[in-house]
Amino acid sequence: MMARPGDTTLDLFSWEPPQLVKRFAPEITRGASIRSMSARAVSAAMKDSGKTRAEIAEQMSDILGEDITENMLNAYASEAKEAHTIPHHRLHALALATLDPRLLQPTAEAIGCAVIDERYLPWVEVGQLADKKDEIDRAFDATRRAARRGMR
Repeated sequence: MMARPGDTTLDLFSWEPPQLVKRFAPEITRGASIRSMSARAVSAAMKDSGKTRAEIAEQMSDILGEDITENMLNAYASEAKEAHTIPHHRLHALALATLDPRLLQPTAEAIGCAVIDERYLPWVEVGQLADKKDEIDRAFDATRRAARRGMR
């Protein structure tokens, strides 16, 4: 169906929900090791932030209260610098400086969790309550069937 000029009606069939889990596309962080994947994620987050590495280093220094340099960030983003893997506290600071939650997803995923926007948490609770309701409904139905058998 073609939209008429000036028509502001949404095409519901072309709408796709936003990505719920905050993660890098697999082709961006694909690597032979966790270290390699981490370096690629660090590089992508800095590139996507729209900030210079010097600005990111300065913000991370402020967050951590320690000196973070642009050269350190370059080393963390390099797959070739195997001795320079970003430590967890600096990865956390990088996520804060770049406002990129995708940096946190690989660790969360490894332990069966997901990084999602906080605004979706009430809907997660709705899902949990729906699961509990289903469990209670099944128990109620089983008890009712048993009670009916006992009345015969």
